[in-house]
Amino acid sequence: MSVVRVLDDAQRFKLDGSDDALFYSEPRFVHHLDSSFRDRLTALYREKIPPCANVLDLMSSWVSHLPEDVTYDEVVGHGLNADELEANQRLDRSWVQNLNKDQILPIPDSSIDATLIVAGWQYLQQPEKIAAELLRITRPKGQVIVAFSNRMFFSKAPQIWTDGDDGDHLTYVAEVLMAQGWPKPEIIAEQTRAGGVMALLGGKGDPFFAVVATKSLI
Repeated sequence: MSVVRVLDDAQRFKLDGSDDALFYSEPRFVHHLDSSFRDRLTALYREKIPPCANVLDLMSSWVSHLPEDVTYDEVVGHGLNADELEANQRLDRSWVQNLNKDQILPIPDSSIDATLIVAGWQYLQQPEKIAAELLRITRPKGQVIVAFSNRMFFSKAPQIWTDGDDGDHLTYVAEVLMAQGWPKPEIIAEQTRAGGVMALLGGKGDPFFAVVATKSLI
């Protein structure tokens, strides 16, 4: 599998260079994104992912944000904390792997219909290899959906992410995917509205950004 290099070494640098497994050793049973973002994400999944699909929730945690009333053929989860994955009731099975050390996914070729990455891409130091692996495991017309907001663990995000703004992040994700053979993706950038009483006051929720790439038939 040939991988096209996009980032230079400096762009992969993180302030906290310690093993990511140590950072995620304790489970975090909290929502890192607000309800407005999560609702928009679930709506996107409902629109894009057909029922009975084989779904991979990459860099997952204790919740997958999939529509509760939709049944999928299988939902496989990956993450860095086994306790979080065990608590995720949408996962049929899961495994733990540090993608900054090992980018080879234990998934057969052309077996996944949709891969989800929520607030995770910003921590990848070898995104080109991950994008190539995702192309390998995805069925023709299958999708990868990369969603994120403007939040991050700053010390754990590589310089390519910490130095950029929201528009830069969208361009960067799309560039890495296309460099590995994905067709030009759909870009979504929206401002959500706050929930509850804050919505009546015109309050804003977490901004919603997504890059949706669809594998070609050939």
